[in-house]
Amino acid sequence: MRKIIGVILLVSLMGLGFVKEVKEYVKLPNQIFVFESQVASVQSSIPANTSEEVKEAFTVQKNSDGKTIDVHGKKAGEGEVVFDLAGFPVKKIGVNVLPDFRVIPGGQSIGVKLNTLGVLVVGHHQVNTSEGKKSPGELAGVQVGDIITNINGQKIEQMSDVTPFIQDAGKTGKPLELVLKRENSEVKTKLYPLKDENDSSYRIGLYIRDSAAGIGTMTFYDPKSKKYGALGHVISDMDTKKPIVVDDGQIVRSTVTSIEKGSNGNPGEKLARFSGDRQVIGNITRNSPFGIFGELHQEIKNGLIDKALPIALSNEVKEGPAKILTVVENDKVEEFDVEVVSSVPQKFPATKGMVIKITDKRLLEKTGGIVQGMSGSPIIQNGKVIGAVTHVFVNDPTSGYGVHIEWMLNEAGIDIYEKQQQKVS
Repeated sequence: MRKIIGVILLVSLMGLGFVKEVKEYVKLPNQIFVFESQVASVQSSIPANTSEEVKEAFTVQKNSDGKTIDVHGKKAGEGEVVFDLAGFPVKKIGVNVLPDFRVIPGGQSIGVKLNTLGVLVVGHHQVNTSEGKKSPGELAGVQVGDIITNINGQKIEQMSDVTPFIQDAGKTGKPLELVLKRENSEVKTKLYPLKDENDSSYRIGLYIRDSAAGIGTMTFYDPKSKKYGALGHVISDMDTKKPIVVDDGQIVRSTVTSIEKGSNGNPGEKLARFSGDRQVIGNITRNSPFGIFGELHQEIKNGLIDKALPIALSNEVKEGPAKILTVVENDKVEEFDVEVVSSVPQKFPATKGMVIKITDKRLLEKTGGIVQGMSGSPIIQNGKVIGAVTHVFVNDPTSGYGVHIEWMLNEAGIDIYEKQQQKVS
């Protein structure tokens, strides 16, 4: 009898999983975020209501399709929505109404100049000494990717700072006391320069670099704080393949001179030059997996959409048509059709939140799809900025990844959630 009852209960529980209301209940989120004057929708035919106290912050109503509950944000605040089934409350969902926040989309081609924190070691070389070929840097345990931040107690900022120490150490026979930044740790070592038999100069057996340059695309900027985000991915050193640790940097305007069209297995590239006036339009304070960030020194316009647009959180992004803004000729920002193939409603920052596909025939004809230098191109869907183009699929240049805008805003130092919490408190 117990076995029979157990089987009946098991079958009943399994059957509940196929009941529409139960499936909807399982899919209901625990939290909803919605901006002022915007609507967040939840797929559910289960009736929902809220208390009178929170109606100043938001209201809830059933959509005309009968399958969706719409939460209308009115004023920054928070509360709960209660879902009732047969008169019994079955689920409570927290609602947070965020202050209206808008950014001005970019699309402009920009030149990027980065100055590293100290000097970056990008390779070893052998010095021709009287005792054969040796690399003093390698003997001292200096690794490719290390950053020399200090020599003999003196801060090192650029390559020219290093030379006087090398020659002095060579003449006196004293070692260089190096302080290295390696990953997240600090390493100290002693390096003895060796005399090169070819020109009688002292060498340290290291290739070093103190700056990097390239091009990319502006994603957005906040018209109030002038904080901006661009590229959508980290800038890595071309030799070490490691992220560049930024001391400071600048962005300037750039002009696209030509396009190397992409094909399967061979990503294309925008070829560009820094604009003639080389006017610095902003600084760079951060180089992260989500792009480069800093503040603009002046307002910039793309000539296409120069008004502030609302943003979409990751859960609002839908599969379907969208637009990107980018430059493929000179400095003219243009709008092109794309499709959001998939989107993950992320709860935590991640760089690959969307898959997009270029559908615009003119852009495909011009570039073959997503090319290097297009990274950072803002993606706009239903009048909202939803993210930026980041990476191309090597075997399919028509498609690539995108990053959600909320994570780029966070990296730029713009916390849309903190603003809401401060206003509520």
